[in-house]
Amino acid sequence: MGSAQRYALVTGGGTGIGLGCAQSLVEAGYTVTICGRRADVLDTAKAQLGADGGDVRTAVADVTDEDQVTAAVDVAKGPDGELHAVVANAGMGTGAAITLMTADMLRSVFEPNVIGVFNTVKRSAIAMQAAGAGGSIIVVSSIAGALGGRFRAAYACSKAAVDMLVRVSADELGPFQIRVNSVRPGLVPSEATVSIAGPEVVDGPAKEVQDDYIANMPLGRLGTPEDVGSLVTFLAGDRASWITGQNIAVDGGHTLRRAPNMEAALRAAMGDDVVDNLVGPRWGS
Repeated sequence: MGSAQRYALVTGGGTGIGLGCAQSLVEAGYTVTICGRRADVLDTAKAQLGADGGDVRTAVADVTDEDQVTAAVDVAKGPDGELHAVVANAGMGTGAAITLMTADMLRSVFEPNVIGVFNTVKRSAIAMQAAGAGGSIIVVSSIAGALGGRFRAAYACSKAAVDMLVRVSADELGPFQIRVNSVRPGLVPSEATVSIAGPEVVDGPAKEVQDDYIANMPLGRLGTPEDVGSLVTFLAGDRASWITGQNIAVDGGHTLRRAPNMEAALRAAMGDDVVDNLVGPRWGS
């Protein structure tokens, strides 16, 4: 018999959305292991999460390495092998025009965003099957997986891929009472999005991009790591025991409308002449 305590693993748990998910799980009483590539970042996050008495562990791991993911899962498990919730959050974002993208650029995004998620889902499911108590796996996807958007091919395709991985995994793992879902955040200020969503963005191309995001959100504001963490913690718990195989937006309603327009940021980075050749004569018409 396992203990009454619940155990969770959050990859990419040292910053941003991952840290928000870890904070919400700690507040819900989980023993949380945060995983990432940098020990110093994890140690800082652990101190923050444990300030109010939370039980927090750390595991240094690169999610693209299955052996390292296995080791992180082992750190996260309870004394009888229990692993109740896993948040596959680690990943990266990038942007480039199709005609300028290389196969290596595509691979560099797919490795953490797809292979890393695959490793996390696989090794978590194996641990949950062995414990025999079911569990919940939540993948952090993106609105890009549903909306796409110009100059986001690598990122959007990677998120669409993990959304389908979630659906297939949920179908396979359901008989073991292992639920698999993804959440699709909209624009959330974090270290990864500081260039367009940071507090110092007050004007210029980055502000144009941010304003376009907000204009496409019926609720009219950027998200927070806590917004995402609240949904993740719900999906981790027993009140979501009949929810699996779903790709759930947490985006202020952004997916009701269209993908963000990144043209201003692209022009600032590459110049008008280059961008004019990329977007074609009908852009904005």
